[in-house]
Amino acid sequence: MQENDLELKEKLQQGLNRLGHTDVIMQDKLWQYLLLLKKWNQVYNLTAIRDLDEMISHHVLDSLAIAPYLNGVDFIDVGTGPGLPGIPLSIIMPNKRFTLLDSNSKKTAFLLQAKAALKLDNMQVVCSRVEDYAGSYDGVLSRAFTAVHDFVASTQHLLKKDGAWYAMKGPQYIDEVKAISNFSHNTLALTIPFLAKERFLTIIKNTGAI
Repeated sequence: MQENDLELKEKLQQGLNRLGHTDVIMQDKLWQYLLLLKKWNQVYNLTAIRDLDEMISHHVLDSLAIAPYLNGVDFIDVGTGPGLPGIPLSIIMPNKRFTLLDSNSKKTAFLLQAKAALKLDNMQVVCSRVEDYAGSYDGVLSRAFTAVHDFVASTQHLLKKDGAWYAMKGPQYIDEVKAISNFSHNTLALTIPFLAKERFLTIIKNTGAI
């Protein structure tokens, strides 16, 4: 391993420790995921972030910050792209099941490769438009899918009656949640190691109607 990679792996470990994820096997899997993402990104343009250092904070640690708030067992990550937040969550929560959905076949090809390479038996990959997919989940996750109202409207058929939507957002959530005032919702500020940007998680209960 090159010296720079060693420093970055140590940075990842530090961030994971601060989030409470101290299992070294899981930490190594998250590092392998980042290396795989960087390799595939050179050819398939899976994410606009190409720097491994930025991927640590903006992708992996950002994704894992929502882990303490997930209630239930079965989750679907819609518009998952390169597997965010679904793959990091699958790695650190082996007792929960995650479906990663994206309509881009190049991205789902990467997800299938990551699933096999990282031995993520609790994760399945679906190449489909969200409107065309049927399922029943405790939670629907979104990191960069669409505005909150559109996220809820397009995925309402996937959520169990007592389930919740989990929308990862920047400061724009303030305006977006006004469009779902008939739903019970709560927004939490997230603390993400090595990330100065403001990040929030809006949890929306399945109590209203679009």
